[in-house]
Amino acid sequence: MERRTIEPRPDWQETVEEQGLIYPLTRYPDGSLRPYWDESAYYVFSLEEVEALEEVVEELHGMCLAAAEHIVTADRFADLGITDPRIAHAVGEAWRRRAELPSLYGRFDLHYDGTGPAKLLEYNADTPTSLVEAASPQWFWMEECFPGADQWNSLHERLIDAWKKQAALLPPGSPLYFAHSSADELGEDLMTVAYLKETAEQAGLDTGWLSMEEIGWDRLSGRFVDNGLRFIRSIFKLYPWEWLTTDRFADHVLDTLDNGGGTGSTLWIEPAWKMLLSNKALLAILWELYPGHPNLLPAYLDGPRELADTAGYVAKPLLGREGAGVTIHEPGTGTGDPVLRDEPCCYQQLAPLPDFDGNHVVLGAWVVENKSAGLGIRESSGLVTDEYARFLPHVIL
Repeated sequence: MERRTIEPRPDWQETVEEQGLIYPLTRYPDGSLRPYWDESAYYVFSLEEVEALEEVVEELHGMCLAAAEHIVTADRFADLGITDPRIAHAVGEAWRRRAELPSLYGRFDLHYDGTGPAKLLEYNADTPTSLVEAASPQWFWMEECFPGADQWNSLHERLIDAWKKQAALLPPGSPLYFAHSSADELGEDLMTVAYLKETAEQAGLDTGWLSMEEIGWDRLSGRFVDNGLRFIRSIFKLYPWEWLTTDRFADHVLDTLDNGGGTGSTLWIEPAWKMLLSNKALLAILWELYPGHPNLLPAYLDGPRELADTAGYVAKPLLGREGAGVTIHEPGTGTGDPVLRDEPCCYQQLAPLPDFDGNHVVLGAWVVENKSAGLGIRESSGLVTDEYARFLPHVIL
């Protein structure tokens, strides 16, 4: 793994916008615009590195599924902050019927610098973004700048294949709707959902489009409807399950939830069991089930334990996106007790992001269904990858 600089293409902004990346720039608090898509540098990997990382990703994914099974069978929903019995029942039933429920994709965030084993930082399994830039613009960038090279990137083909296989699980006689929240000001969710809708259409599916705020409730039929009053039988939503189960329509969601077997009226993708994997408590449960695993960092739910005085720790709210609420705690002096956060958190060993020329990098490794599918790289100026991170392309040379 190596970071190299390169001269950006003269028309890079227009090019990536045409390829689906509708927000190539990020607006900073001072009002300035700086590149989000940053092709002034790129990362190089060897084929052997990528093949080893692919194996790690698929092993981690398998471990996460085993952890989900443990949470359900041991009734550990409360460790994830799931205390409502109806929600716990819905999630557990979704897990038991997972073979009947379409499940598409996820993104592992990995700590890796090319010299040691990759370490899992977190798993974004319900509403992962940065998909479009990983699947499309960086592939075309490679073809233009490094013809004949390769890339860890089979996202587009795997997504289409996944939709083809999952088509049989979708209720007949209705389009598969794609929805995002209109509250998304950046356009990231809109862009991601539009791309996934395109891959579903290329797989031959009939699709529809609306925002989450446009979803209606028909009191007479007891069904969700679109803005043309047509029943919504299946829908892909880039909208976290923890919101879906707590907003003012939550009771309707649970009452009409199709958890497989045709028992409900609305099939949601991703399915409700993804709540088991998108929660930071998963990190602590993984460490409990696989202590000392080379691709895991020590993590706990009851406090940082020995981490406060040894390696330091990161406190992560159980739910959150773009690094929101994450705090970093350097190793202490060995005296006194660490102050715990008021909100439920996962306390994970501090693993400062690798520094390449002053840039802190995290690898976003994608899975589609259960297979490794691609890589996206984000850099940040600080130790937390937040909304001001930059996306850089990569090649295999």
